[in-house]
Amino acid sequence: MMSANASTPSVAARIGVDHFPTFITMGGRHTLTADEPRDVGGADNGPNPYELLLASLAACKLITLRMYADRKGWPLTEARIELTQERVHAEDCEDCESKDAFVHVIQTTLHLDGDLTPEQRARIFEIADKCPVHRTLTGEIKIRSKLADIA
Repeated sequence: MMSANASTPSVAARIGVDHFPTFITMGGRHTLTADEPRDVGGADNGPNPYELLLASLAACKLITLRMYADRKGWPLTEARIELTQERVHAEDCEDCESKDAFVHVIQTTLHLDGDLTPEQRARIFEIADKCPVHRTLTGEIKIRSKLADIA
């Protein structure tokens, strides 16, 4: 595995026999627990995998727009974002290219506080959609999986 740095994230996770709690280590220095809600057999000891995905996107958007506003010297005092994710039938999705079964739709709502002009607000909103995680999720993704040899 490659070493962890800003351009090469490193995540390791493990799960045991106690249903769904999954223990995640990121970059060798941060840890968290993911789980499933009680209504699907989990203990609700942490966010579920889709909540983690949304959290990653939320953090990236906010960090990106904060960096931009700071660099421009704009008076952004706070930004908040709310995200939801749902699966919809592709045929019910008016702006979706795929018509195969289901499409995942992530809805984001961005709140910007500060004495910003309408032009600054529009530009910050535009910049948030250019964050690296947003671009990853809307670009082509390949996941290459392999089974490790028995130790």
